[in-house]
Amino acid sequence: MTDQDLLALAARLAQTAADAILTVRDAGFAVERKDDQSPVTAADRLAEGIILEGLRAATPDIPVVAEEECSEGVVTAVGRRFWSVDPLDGTREFAAGRDHYTVNIGLVVDGRAYLGAVALPAFAEVFTGIVGLGAWKRDAAGERPIGARREPEEGLTVFASRHYAGDERLDRLLAGRRVAAKHEIGSAVKFVRLAEGLGDIYPRFGRTMEWDTVAPEAVLRGAGGRVTQMDGETPLQYGKPGWENPPFLCRGRA
Repeated sequence: MTDQDLLALAARLAQTAADAILTVRDAGFAVERKDDQSPVTAADRLAEGIILEGLRAATPDIPVVAEEECSEGVVTAVGRRFWSVDPLDGTREFAAGRDHYTVNIGLVVDGRAYLGAVALPAFAEVFTGIVGLGAWKRDAAGERPIGARREPEEGLTVFASRHYAGDERLDRLLAGRRVAAKHEIGSAVKFVRLAEGLGDIYPRFGRTMEWDTVAPEAVLRGAGGRVTQMDGETPLQYGKPGWENPPFLCRGRA
């Protein structure tokens, strides 16, 4: 498969999983707790099953690391290429009846995010991107290229995590900088809003896992944005033991 074929596969499966999530939402669901006390629902499991079946059938040579399998103790050996899947990023948002949750399907190549698809079920949007080649958004109006923006003169539009609202570290990071607006929302939606030029910075201080970030990082970097550790230079690396990310910083175009 070409890179474009892999991206189309990820986008198709993300859309199918998004449709399944909306079906579960409309039918009603219970919220359970995993061993780490994070929430999980039937929508997480159904979406992951759809994605895993599709990826393993179409690309049997590429390993898949998926959140719910990992939480159940499945250990996947990875090579220079592997899929990283979060079937429902933002389960807290989904369970609370809010709209900021996503389906993330990303491909890692040589330890870096390379391509990905991010579906926003509640908004009927799918974002895709390949690092170095571009990023796109598909919605009711069709598909079109998107691009991150440079910081506007009126100041930064900041996206921050709802779960860490009021974090003093955000105030310290923004000290002395002009801020035009701040939005506190959940999940990888923050990445793609930067990718389409609706914001300028998203710092993440709290815990995340690799499957939370591979796909949206590929979209944002494909759109000309930047994702680094908090020093502003060191890239995120993937395939680490335990799959946990360090704190990171997403920004628009340099």
